[in-house]
Amino acid sequence: MSTQPPAQADRSFNRSMLIKLFVVALMMFGFGFALVPMYRAICEVTGINNLVQRDATVREAKNTQVDMSRTISIEFDANARGPLGFKPEQRSLDVHPGEVTTVMYEVSNEQARTIQAQAIPSYAPKQATEYFKKIECFCFTQQTLTANQTKRLPVVFVVDPKLPKDVKTITLSYTFFELNTPAAATAGGTAPTANTAATTANPA
Repeated sequence: MSTQPPAQADRSFNRSMLIKLFVVALMMFGFGFALVPMYRAICEVTGINNLVQRDATVREAKNTQVDMSRTISIEFDANARGPLGFKPEQRSLDVHPGEVTTVMYEVSNEQARTIQAQAIPSYAPKQATEYFKKIECFCFTQQTLTANQTKRLPVVFVVDPKLPKDVKTITLSYTFFELNTPAAATAGGTAPTANTAATTANPA
């Protein structure tokens, strides 16, 4: 029985392996691009997009009567998924219902590459959600951070004076996660894993 010469067999094996690796790398590259539309589709199904839309305008907020007789304690929490550093610049703040307030968060890209990320807010207690009105928020849009970049991001909000009297404290919690998990740099790399949004409130 005849066999191929060793050199020819090696060339055939190498050619076959190269084609397979090229196909795998191409599929992973395509999967990296597919993550953003997948994320958007999940948001449409789960209703997450409702949490990242503007809740009130500055004009509406200015027309709100400030209730000086009540004080609400707002606690700020931050969670990160992926290569991100993320924290509020202050952990808590006392506000009056109807008072327009600005707080700052800090997010850092800890990788030597540009990433896109999205923040999803959540609230505790859950009944406070409809009364916590975001006027400006970094969660309204995707954020692009270049390699090792740090950004200060504002949240402008007002607590609706109609907030039930028994609610004394509201926790605003954000989960920041990467959208564009990259495809492997080489054919022998590991396929990316899609990040999912965690939206549970976690008091500071």
